Amino acid sequence: MNKKMLRAIIPISLVVALAVGVPLLSGCLPAPPPEAPPEAPPEAPPEAPPEAPPEAPPEAPKVVTAKIGFNAPLSGPVAGWGLPGLYGVEIWAEHFNAAGGITLTDGTQVLVEIVPYDNEYSAEKALAGARKLVLVDKVVMVQHMGGDEAMACTPFYTEQQMLSTTLVAGDITPETPYHLAPIEIWNFYGVTGFEWLAENRPELKTVALTAQTDVLGHQFMAAGEAAAKAAGIEVVYRKLYDAEAVDFTPVMSDLIAAGADCIAFYAYPGISTLMMVAAYDLGYEGLIHQITFDLLPDVIEKTSVEFMEGHISLYPDFDDPALNPSLNPYATIEPIDFWNEYNAKYPGTWTAVSWEYQAIMDVWKQGVILADSIEPMKVYEALKAAPTMYNTFGEGTWWGKPLWGMDNALVGKWPVVEVKDGKNGIVGWVSLLDWWERNGETMIAECEEYGVMWYQFMGLTREEAIVQYPEAFK
Repeated sequence: MNKKMLRAIIPISLVVALAVGVPLLSGCLPAPPPEAPPEAPPEAPPEAPPEAPPEAPPEAPKVVTAKIGFNAPLSGPVAGWGLPGLYGVEIWAEHFNAAGGITLTDGTQVLVEIVPYDNEYSAEKALAGARKLVLVDKVVMVQHMGGDEAMACTPFYTEQQMLSTTLVAGDITPETPYHLAPIEIWNFYGVTGFEWLAENRPELKTVALTAQTDVLGHQFMAAGEAAAKAAGIEVVYRKLYDAEAVDFTPVMSDLIAAGADCIAFYAYPGISTLMMVAAYDLGYEGLIHQITFDLLPDVIEKTSVEFMEGHISLYPDFDDPALNPSLNPYATIEPIDFWNEYNAKYPGTWTAVSWEYQAIMDVWKQGVILADSIEPMKVYEALKAAPTMYNTFGEGTWWGKPLWGMDNALVGKWPVVEVKDGKNGIVGWVSLLDWWERNGETMIAECEEYGVMWYQFMGLTREEAIVQYPEAFK
């Protein structure tokens, strides 16, 4: 084989050897590791739940302010039966509002604002005040002292369907349907003292009566005469004194000279003090029956504890245990707490009316709760429809047709108060409706004698009233 052929064969042999040997060698080497499976892609984090929309803040309760008109004498000679009442009703409003007022069923919160108007005990000014309070101030009720100033306004209130209140039930007639006497039922409760005296001081056989020459004085004389007759006590002196008088020594001298076992009189707060001082200066030693010993500490300072001992009135102090705890479950402030706060704020000003206007507000409060509204006519209807009503002296009944032609006075029991050791204290109670059952005709006769029956205020005779207002006599 020549060199040329050899050179051709060798490369071919190498190629063949490699082709055969490489697979044989690969069988002798370790197998390569298996390929790792491809990594799974990382799981996406779970989606967060969609955010809830932020909660709306709770709606603030709707707040309404019930404006209460106070149309009464705040200056002048009769201010003692107006201004102390304003002090009292403002204390009531402070406590009512501080306690959150009343919440109606729709969530409305009712607060109160007192809107005063000084009518100076003038009928003309009272009517101007009524128009302002109702038409401009938009009150939901108007409080009055009563008498001439209230009677000037009641036709307007009837026309406006406005709820009004009085301390003188004698203001009520069949033509004043929205005019209420929720607390003081003057002149009816004036019979209370003589009823109690007949049972507890049977030695008293005679009485001398006097009062001022205005509608309130006439009403006192009517009640006093009726009560004395019913109690078997003889009236040996009766006289109205000039309401403009300034010297009361002659008035008291005439009363004492009558020689009665008891003298009984009715007077405005400052005048009452002057009359008591006159009796003291004249050396009177008998019994005095006054409707109220207003400003009693001042009277004692000007007379003596001994002189005032045992005298009878019809208005208690509010720290009296017989009134505490309150006899009215709707009371906003306990009587003793009211007494303490009033006397701390307004020392030396306590009179019969210091508590009466605020007590009327607790009756209005009952009406708002029952009506679930502050609308005057809804409150009025709820009050008149309530099966049970309360005031300062406990449960009362809407009554009055026989005396006033409308059942618009809240009548129940009334206290008798005696001065002991210089302090007023309740010594008994009289049920006025029980008294009426026994003595109603006597009361009507005396009211007619003094011209203070409701139909006389309207310029009618009883016979004419029966024809025009038959419902009042049923």
